Amino acid sequence: MDASGADSLLPEAQKALYGASIIIGPERHLSMLPDVQAIQICWPTPFEQGIQKLISYRGKPVVMLVSGDPFWFGAGTQIVRHLAAEEWIAWPGMSCFSLAASKSGWAIEHTKCLGLHAASLHRLRPYLRPGQHIMATLRNGDAVQELAAYLTETDFGRTKIEIFEQLGGKQARITSCNADALPDRLFHHPVMVGLHVAGDGKVMPRATGLANSWFAHDGQITKQSIRAMTLSALAPVSGQNLWDLGAGCGSIGIEWLLQGRSMQASAVEQNSDRIQLIKQNARQLGVDWLNILHSDILSALPQLDKPDAVFIGGGLSPDLLDQLWAILPSGTRIVANAVTLQTDRILTQAYERHGGELQRMEMASITAIGRMQGWKSAYPITQWTVIR
Repeated sequence: MDASGADSLLPEAQKALYGASIIIGPERHLSMLPDVQAIQICWPTPFEQGIQKLISYRGKPVVMLVSGDPFWFGAGTQIVRHLAAEEWIAWPGMSCFSLAASKSGWAIEHTKCLGLHAASLHRLRPYLRPGQHIMATLRNGDAVQELAAYLTETDFGRTKIEIFEQLGGKQARITSCNADALPDRLFHHPVMVGLHVAGDGKVMPRATGLANSWFAHDGQITKQSIRAMTLSALAPVSGQNLWDLGAGCGSIGIEWLLQGRSMQASAVEQNSDRIQLIKQNARQLGVDWLNILHSDILSALPQLDKPDAVFIGGGLSPDLLDQLWAILPSGTRIVANAVTLQTDRILTQAYERHGGELQRMEMASITAIGRMQGWKSAYPITQWTVIR
């Protein structure tokens, strides 16, 4: 139900509304209802409590009020996973993205659509490049000011913002301005924005192997070139889950997640200072759903959901490989990097036992030699890749 109230509903939905014994929804939606006989219940906070309350009325004719299309960045998928197919029916309205597109004239199929009403604004970071069109829902009116400040801080302050307030209702209002010139006033919920990105900010490449400068680290980082080859060996596929063991600053797990929102990853790290670096990097690079465990690797394994791929960047030992081989499901891809003679020997023995592919990677970069330049070799990396 949008801001215009019950009159905006389809006839079937209006019939269900008047035939319900219980109507549950946000206070704003309940305030739009006509004179109905049903018991009205305000959806509680946090959201999950409302799901339990809704399920407690199983067997009764219950109507849940939501905005627009509940299966387009809405609550629909969170609700129906708790219900059998025959227990629910949805009558979607026009989504806020469709309403905004009808005002902006942007083609939705060429616009990045994001739900930021329950997520960090940092999730914008991978998509910030001049010329990009983005539509996003926001938590509330205060988030508009936070968004403008974030765009300015990242040197995208020249981004044109279209602020859509209460679209579809009588109080609808559209404000257009640059992020760094946002008027200091109150914006009213529900609110969403359209962004035409502009500015001189740093653009995140889409290829794997981000420059090391994208990450805060203490030196414990899989360097750019090795990281690119490691991610290629891990071969991420949409929807897969990664274990990043001995994660350092989290660069492998973070770049895995940058492949798409359906990706999942857990980073396990024992050093408390590096845990803070992982949290910082995940947030700043827009993948704040990274699961971070402050633990030694062997203790963490029982806490992790089964993976599709495992990367061992630190903490490599024969005991770890034996335990992984015992618990990982068939088909899991394992990639391990070694730099010392001791860990090199572990991978050589693992290759002899389990097969796979063993390769040595040697990199060199130009460095100053007096007034001239020469090649300086980094420590060679041994990499073992195998399918369990």
